[in-house]
Amino acid sequence: MIVKRKTGYFVLSEKTRRNLGGPYKTREEAKKRLRQVEFFKRQKK
Repeated sequence: MIVKRKTGYFVLSEKTRRNLGGPYKTREEAKKRLRQVEFFKRQKK
């Protein structure tokens, strides 16, 4: 999940709202990080 805050965009966990990356200046950078998180989440299973 991507959230906009004063300092920039953050990638947060859907369930626990834990920070998974950020702050990023643009939403595109945050989307890139979210894709990385999703990729590696699938790798572990």
